[in-house]
Amino acid sequence: MNNASIRVGVVGVGYLGRYHARIYSEMPGVELVGVSDIDPRVADMIAQRYQCDAYDSPDALMDRVDAVSVVVPTSEHEQVALPYLENGVHMLLEKPVAPTVEAATNIVNCADQAGVVFQVGHLERFNAGIIALVEQVKEPRFIEAHRLGTFVERATDVDVVTDLMIHDIDIVLSLVQSEITHIAAVGLPVITDHVDIANARLEFANGAVANVTASRVSTKKFRRIRVFGRKSYHALNFVDQQIELVRTGERKVGEKFPETISKQITVEPRQPLDAELEAFIDTVRTGGQPLVTGHDGLEALKVALKVQEKIHACQN
Repeated sequence: MNNASIRVGVVGVGYLGRYHARIYSEMPGVELVGVSDIDPRVADMIAQRYQCDAYDSPDALMDRVDAVSVVVPTSEHEQVALPYLENGVHMLLEKPVAPTVEAATNIVNCADQAGVVFQVGHLERFNAGIIALVEQVKEPRFIEAHRLGTFVERATDVDVVTDLMIHDIDIVLSLVQSEITHIAAVGLPVITDHVDIANARLEFANGAVANVTASRVSTKKFRRIRVFGRKSYHALNFVDQQIELVRTGERKVGEKFPETISKQITVEPRQPLDAELEAFIDTVRTGGQPLVTGHDGLEALKVALKVQEKIHACQN
């Protein structure tokens, strides 16, 4: 498949899926074969816009593609994903993997057995700032993440933990790489029937601690992470993808404490979704392992669901 054009489809072309379709349609070495959506009018509109075919069901598209993006509601992931995986189709599945650990495990096991590339859509792992941060941070001791946004009528079938916080849970797990020993969490519904604002504290076996906050009912968008190491910390603004490094310097003669040095680390910004889809296609072409594997997505889901359990226990 190294030289051949990769035939790709998109299942679910609502708010996010239509961006997948656009990016694939512009990608060299990729043929956007078609799209499928529960609303045939939406599928027809996107198909006309990006000059591909519209299919009235996911099954009708399955035999015509080498790879697929599945961008349907989480509750439908298992039903849509399994037939494609069993048919040997490489897949990018939007996060979270599934609503339950059992369903997610079924999907991940099926992908393993099929031997296909299976990537989970944890978009922020492809943020240029996060990529640079992972390269620079060694042995983080404390991580503080805030992901706040205004309310939008999207993904309201899940709570803020599996909608937004799971991004930072995944990032924290990739940075710390140690077993979680304790979770404490609080959260409340504000607008929807689900939890709309939440905070979680994750403690790890190696002594690291992460404090993660997510809200979809804030008055402004604020997405930031700070990672503290020994005698330094890195602060990343997810929006502009720039990193500030603060560290201790030399102690001057006559001074009691060393000076504090602040430095901006220049990062070339890039649209994370473009980077994510290009990485997926490159992995399909080369047969490598995706940056965010099914097992990564499964672990992030397990932690997110435990956070939910802690929140519900506090509410009862």
